[in-house]
Amino acid sequence: MTTSPSASPSPSPSPSGWPVTRVLRDRNAGLYLGGVLVSGFGTSAMWLVSGVWVKDLTGSDGLAALCVFALWAPTLIGPALGTLADRVRRRPLLVWTNLGLAALLMSLFTVDSAHTLWILFAVLLVHGAAGVVHDAAESALVATAVDRQLLGDFNGLRMTATEGMKLLAPLAGAGLYAAYGGARVALLDALTFVLAAGLCSLLRVHEPKPLPAPAHWRTRAADGARYLWGHATLRPLVVAGGTTMLFAGINGATIYAVAEGLGHSPAYVGVLYVAQGIGSVAIGPAAGPLLRRLGERRFAGCGIALTAAAVAARALPYDAVVLASAVAVGAGLPCVLIAALTAVQRETPDALLGRTTATANTLLFGPNAAGLALGAGLVELVPHQVLLAVLGLVRLVTAAPLLRRQPSRASASVTRDRSSSDANPA
Repeated sequence: MTTSPSASPSPSPSPSGWPVTRVLRDRNAGLYLGGVLVSGFGTSAMWLVSGVWVKDLTGSDGLAALCVFALWAPTLIGPALGTLADRVRRRPLLVWTNLGLAALLMSLFTVDSAHTLWILFAVLLVHGAAGVVHDAAESALVATAVDRQLLGDFNGLRMTATEGMKLLAPLAGAGLYAAYGGARVALLDALTFVLAAGLCSLLRVHEPKPLPAPAHWRTRAADGARYLWGHATLRPLVVAGGTTMLFAGINGATIYAVAEGLGHSPAYVGVLYVAQGIGSVAIGPAAGPLLRRLGERRFAGCGIALTAAAVAARALPYDAVVLASAVAVGAGLPCVLIAALTAVQRETPDALLGRTTATANTLLFGPNAAGLALGAGLVELVPHQVLLAVLGLVRLVTAAPLLRRQPSRASASVTRDRSSSDANPA
């Protein structure tokens, strides 16, 4: 079913049936989720193995950590990269991006020493940049190819698929690396991209040829930011999401101190990550129904409030409480991300959707890196129990504005139309 994302959204009766069944009955949604599963499996395996590979070749922890940085760094220029998703048809862009990454990963068969590691880092950097473009194009195409009533359900299930692969793929990647080396993991990742390209090619969606843009690319890149800031519905959601991810980074920096406070070795951190992943997997199927019942703002606010309580509880020196808090953080943290990205898909005109999505992703996920750096310093200066209690309290304060009455759809539509007329380059 093809719908126009620029059409004013209106409340509709909740469709009957379990969300998973409703989404999978939608042909395009099912194909998208299949692509997320297969490419997410290969990518998650590659992310883990790249660091281990560098560590084995160099013995350097710092260089191994740079692998994750190389993958995430392109997010910082997301608004510029997102312009590509608005200048070409998105389905061919997704297909060729997947195939291009598959071909690029084959170059990793030449990495066999510390002297050739520059190839791995270059591939990871391009991998990350292509991922930014891919996510922007995918989100924009989903908004037109998937039934509007299913967007919340789809984004929740996408979160479940992504987090589920993060739980399963690293173990498979580590086993494959131990048996055959890093190049074979790159081959696995490449094969998953080929499969994802095949699934994207099967999508049934009509895409008109994008209109030529008279503005300079810098102006087009800034259009997404102007639209987000001028939209009464999107601005508070994206700001809340970015703030939440900043605090999540600070909280993440305390995890080793939490394990030590419980009397466990650093390896116990892996148990906490698995528990958090389980919470993220569990919230996905419930996201669509909760979004329809609560609306984006209250759904995001409830998720932040749950995370705030869980982070504060993590300060208590009890294994059961800390494990439960990890599950609760995993369930609460994605709520604001799902709410913000679903709202962007619903409220943004098609001509701006790629840039706006890429800008939203930068504003949502970029602060996490700053939070990790800030938390690494704070945890050395402040007892982690105090830091966690303060983080929980501050998060509750940020949740309060979202839990107030949501602006009317009519008001949001007026703001959207005014912002669209100012920002649309066509």
